[in-house]
Parts: sequence; structure tokens; C-alpha cells
Amino acid sequence: MIQVTPEIAAGQFFDELIKADGQARPGADSLLNFLKDLSPDVLSEKRAALEAAIKSQGISFLVYSDSMNIDRSWPLDLVPRVMRASEWHHTERGLKQRLKALNLFLNDVYNEQAIIKDGIVPAALVTESPHYIELAQGIRPLFETWAHICGSDLVRDHTGQLFVLEDNLRVPSGVSYMMENRSVMKQVYPELFRHHQILPVSQYASDLLDMLNALSPRPVDHPVIVVMTPGIYNSAYFEHSYLAQQIGAELVQGSDLFVDSDDCVYMKAVEGVSRVDVIYRRIDDTFLDPEALNPDSVLGVPGLMRAWRAGKVSIANAPGSGVADDKVLYAYVPEIIKYYLNEEPLLENVPTYLCSDPEQQAYVLDHLDELVVKPADASGGYGIMVGPHATDEEIVARRAEILENPRVWIAQPTLAISTTLTVTDDGDLAPRHVDLRPFVLQSSSQWCSTGGLCRVALREGSLVVNSSQGGGSKDFWVVADEGSV
Repeated sequence: MIQVTPEIAAGQFFDELIKADGQARPGADSLLNFLKDLSPDVLSEKRAALEAAIKSQGISFLVYSDSMNIDRSWPLDLVPRVMRASEWHHTERGLKQRLKALNLFLNDVYNEQAIIKDGIVPAALVTESPHYIELAQGIRPLFETWAHICGSDLVRDHTGQLFVLEDNLRVPSGVSYMMENRSVMKQVYPELFRHHQILPVSQYASDLLDMLNALSPRPVDHPVIVVMTPGIYNSAYFEHSYLAQQIGAELVQGSDLFVDSDDCVYMKAVEGVSRVDVIYRRIDDTFLDPEALNPDSVLGVPGLMRAWRAGKVSIANAPGSGVADDKVLYAYVPEIIKYYLNEEPLLENVPTYLCSDPEQQAYVLDHLDELVVKPADASGGYGIMVGPHATDEEIVARRAEILENPRVWIAQPTLAISTTLTVTDDGDLAPRHVDLRPFVLQSSSQWCSTGGLCRVALREGSLVVNSSQGGGSKDFWVVADEGSV
């Protein structure tokens, strides 16, 4: 039987499964009892079944390295993370509120710029963002929505409060793993899913299709939707192909599309040419159109920006929406919510210091050994320095980088991020730090995934959960309040 040791129960972090007295948190009683009753042999059998399911379903991700790119099986942990539905519904409202405000902000800064004129957000923060696209000025996409898909990363501190750590509005990834994690866990734990009320995540694909269909510039019953991928060597290619299959869309590369003299986008196929209505793009803005953006891009479609500006095709997410993805802009989101919605934020930000501000920079430089310092424009966990875990040499180097280019750095307190029980390489249970990325969709309406991608830091003491940096994942269960898991 698995034992919940005093060290696990009385850890210094908020544990998602176990309270300090060793008892299960509300909604997790049956799961904890189930885990306690598992013998080491049964746990080993479950682990083997999980790994076999991942391999048979071909669930993988690509890790870039200096010497080669490595395709690895998806690292999924045996122990799910649990949240009660009542807490989830509040979280969902907060996420929808956030995306609604960010879309109002994007539509404003590419048109009237009222928030800049009113002194809420500095103009330079927008125009100096690497994701600002001047060609997008004056555009009003359908429903005045720019960021159609958002994955916001949530963390919980030592008190149990949830915070938004960052927003991902360019090409947010990970939703396929949310869905595949659930598929695998149903195979491994059929007894739990038969007897307990775990809210499904399978509706996401249908919601995604509804959202994309609503973006069609033509009034047709079945718009032509494509998922645009950089190709098989992209780290998220598994997700691109998975989502295309789930929504019945064609998976294309830039070379499969062209823009004709009528400013419409067409897809080349064996059976002929067809007009494209909606592009769910998984390519960064810079590479979308070599005619209008990066002339060296071999991934994009010449004339695509022209077609989008003419309203002949919809692109999700819209070019230029990355302005609201900038981690410097993140610090202003609470004020953005208040400005556009006249509401208090339902979900709080992590306190954030902008190194471009002289006073805040001075504080950061004096406390580098205590703070998490991040590049404003990076993703995947790259470039992050966790002060308490950094060497003297790393701190000296980061100080020099901040002084050289303060605009591209932010800093945040090192939070005591929550943990949950995780199976270690030795087959034991131990607490590991976790975060959560739910997904919100917006076009004619808003939709939110019933759950999200839960990532876990597999190394003891590590706060870095990204799979590219050695992290893993968990299935995330939203459970009905009536009864337990």
C-alpha cells in the first residue's frame, strides 16, 4: 500500500491533493483512498499500461537540441490533479473576462488607441513590441476579435490562491495533450471513470470547430478550414495534425496555399483548387507572408496579409495579436480589465516588475537572487532564471543583460507554487510542483475547456514545468461538488 508520509502531508507548499493533516482535500477523497490501496506491483502495472497506451497512440513531442531534434514519448504522470467544479467555474469566468478584455485592447490599439491616449498603457509598450504589426492598423476582424484562442498559465501559491502567471495569445499550444491525457487515463483507470463524476474535455474539438466556423467571411454552410503548420520538424507538429483530424480540417503548409488576383486564398489539392475561408495558423506572425513581413520566410504564403486585410480570409489568431502576449503588457492586464469592462479582475496577476522602469529595475537588480527573471518575448521555459536556484555566474550574466536591454526583461517573486503527488522514477509518490493551462476560445461567443493541460516539474525542487525543459504532464480532473472523485 502507498503511504502518505508526514513529510508529504506537512510540506511547505499547498498540495492539490492532500491537506497538512494528511487528509484529502474536498473532492479528492476517493482518489486518495484508491491510491493508498494500490500495491507497488499494481502501481507498476498501471505505469506500464500508461506507457504502452502513449506509445500505441503515438503521442509525442519534439525537443530541440544543438546537435539534433529528438522525438520523445509524451511524459504523463499516473496521478491526476483535481479541482472541484465550484472553484473551476469561478476560474472559467475569470479566464473569459480576461480574454474579452484583451481582445478589446487589441482592437483598440490597432484602431482608435483610446487606452493609449488616456494614459493607461504607454504607446511605446505597443509600438516597440516585437509582435506589433503596423500592417494590422485599421483592421477590424469579424466580431472585433483578434485572439481567438488563448492559453493562460495558472499557478497556486502557498495560501491556495490561484494567479495568472502569463497569457499565450500567439500560437498557444498544448490542448491536444489535454485531450490525449484524458484518453490514456481512461484506459489506465477505467474503474475511476466508471464510478465518479469527472467533467469531460472532449467537447473542446467541437467548440473549436464552432469558433472557427463562425469566422468564415462567406455565408456558406460548410466553410473551408485549414490548419497551417510549419511542418513535421516543428515541436508541436503532433498537435497540429491531431487538431486537424479532430475538427475535420486539412493540414497544410504554406506551399499548399496561394493568393490569387482576387485577394482570395486557395488550397491546392489532388482533386483541384478550393477557396479557403479560415486559417487556423500555427506559424508565428513573422513567417506568415514573405511579401509583407519577413521576405526570407519559406513557411508562409505570399499575399496572405493582403487577403486578410481585404476580409477575404480569417486567420486565427489574427496577425498582430501577439502584442497582448508580451510579458511586459501582462503587468497592465488588471488595468485593461478595469478600463474596458469596468470590472475588477476575477483572477489576479502575479506581481511583476518591469526592468524598463528605472525604479523597478533598481529593485530587481538588488534582489536578483530572490526573483524569477524572464525574457518578455520567450516561451517554452527558455531564458528563465530562478534566482534562488541560480549560480553567481548566472546572476552576474543576467544583470548585464538587463542593463544592456531592460525592455526585454521582467521579474516576478519566486512563488511557493503548489504541488501534487507524482510518481517518481523509483516508483514512489512524492510532491512535485504543477501549473495549469486552460484554453479559452472567442469569436461569435466564448467557450472554455473543461479543464486544461496540467504540467508538472518532474525533478525534485524544480519550478520549471515545460516539457522542453524536462517537465511532464498530468490529467486534470474537474469533479462535481456533489460527492468526490
